[in-house]
Amino acid sequence: MTTEQDHTPAPPSPPATLSRPAWVTDELIARWCAWVHREEGQGRPEDVETVAAVAPFDLAPIAAVPVCLPEDVAAAVADARAAGPAWARTPLRRRGEVVLAFHDLLLERQEQVLDLIQWETGKARYHAWQEVAQVATIARHYARRARHYLAPRSVRGMVPGLTKVQEVRVPKGVVGVISPWNYPLYLGVGDVLPALLAGNAVVSKADAQTSLTLLWTRALMAEAGLPADLWRIVTGPGPVVGTALVDAVDYVCFTGSTATGRAVAERAARRLVGASLELGGKNPLIVREDADVAAAAAGTVVAAFANTGQMCIHIERVHVHERVYDTFRDALLRATRELRLGRSYDYAADIGSLTSSAQLAAVERHVTEAVAKGATVLTGGRARPDIGPLFYEPTVLEGVTDEMAVCGEETFGPVLSLYSYGTDREAVDLANRGTYGLSASIWSKDTREAARLAGLIRAGSVNINDGAAAAAGSVEAGMGGMGDSGLGRRHGAEGIRKYTESQTVARQRLLPLGPGPGAGAAAKFVRSTNGRLALLRRLRLR
Repeated sequence: MTTEQDHTPAPPSPPATLSRPAWVTDELIARWCAWVHREEGQGRPEDVETVAAVAPFDLAPIAAVPVCLPEDVAAAVADARAAGPAWARTPLRRRGEVVLAFHDLLLERQEQVLDLIQWETGKARYHAWQEVAQVATIARHYARRARHYLAPRSVRGMVPGLTKVQEVRVPKGVVGVISPWNYPLYLGVGDVLPALLAGNAVVSKADAQTSLTLLWTRALMAEAGLPADLWRIVTGPGPVVGTALVDAVDYVCFTGSTATGRAVAERAARRLVGASLELGGKNPLIVREDADVAAAAAGTVVAAFANTGQMCIHIERVHVHERVYDTFRDALLRATRELRLGRSYDYAADIGSLTSSAQLAAVERHVTEAVAKGATVLTGGRARPDIGPLFYEPTVLEGVTDEMAVCGEETFGPVLSLYSYGTDREAVDLANRGTYGLSASIWSKDTREAARLAGLIRAGSVNINDGAAAAAGSVEAGMGGMGDSGLGRRHGAEGIRKYTESQTVARQRLLPLGPGPGAGAAAKFVRSTNGRLALLRRLRLR
């Protein structure tokens, strides 16, 4: 066992405090927090409980945010439910105008929300910007395509020419969105926009770590023209506030851990309400023998270490053909060591901080245990408190075996494990190990063969010659998981239709569908219907 320590010299100790962006005032925070209450600007009682998250950059408190009780959640859902019918009657064109206005405001004021995302999560600014770009894309896509996705569909009726049938889409009612801390804008807002465009009201549970990002966004939506009670925000601990939300809404959109997702699904099922769940992943990347090794190494670094590895679709295990293993490994290590760690409200750093002490502890536990059981740290493998309290170097492991937690458990941090394989069949088998099935990647010059292999991999998305972004960024295509990685899809047609019920509207003309009164009417109707069915069969119309 060896641990390579060939890092550049550690930078000077960081300043004691870097947390709050200069433009964020207490008055502004109070204004945003007002969106937790029944009406914009309405204050809360003096004795209301509050909680302050801790800023990853320096562990200083961020801001005191109200903590909701179950009765607050019930009131928020009731207010949203009262506001919903008027919004559902609002022409889709007008709903789209509101979302497009939000799109424009988001791009215009993106520097503000970039600061907030970094303050609350500690991520590098470029990775924060990716959230802005993705939400803007989603807003524009659904504002333009919602009419197509939700259009009534004419189908053949029971009696051609006499029965006219349409399948129409009607809103669910009140949608509950429970989003995590790792992508507070993208996951917090990207699911809300199609729900609103589909004619629903929404109640969102903000994660305690990233409440300000969501509250800032709610204020921006109000400026864009969204009615006050149509999208409500509730805050507080998941077991209390999240549970109360699932118990009150008509549909649940949840993103988070597999364990919590199971509990959400069970609770929603007891009420017979639908749920979409994007959960965990242990995502594989395959490097075939014919791959462009330099491109594969560069793409792997992006897919593994973006957002400090704290994204459900990031790559945690790389399976490399034995004939190119050494070449790929060397290229991967060079690219990994070039990454710049840092904390600043600019684009100077490639990799930011982990978001919580719990995440840092989980990463350290996986790496320490793997090394103790015989794995090799090829690069990284240590915390960097000289940069910030929750920084950890991008880490590449070799020699990982089944008995190590890092082999099968989701690390959710900047840790990557390398494995070699001999045949495509072996690579597919390795990629399909475990119970997750969220995202995967294949690198090969033979894209037709790579596409064939993609069909053998159990994953909701498979990227060819890209790590993860190609599929996730294609918002006209669905995104979601198989197995323990979840149910349902965001993006694309399903990403908006899931927030609606399909309703069949049938109109009958001229003749009734059944025998009239009188002796022999039933027998006559049966004979005529049997004749019609036989004719349809001969004409192959059914």
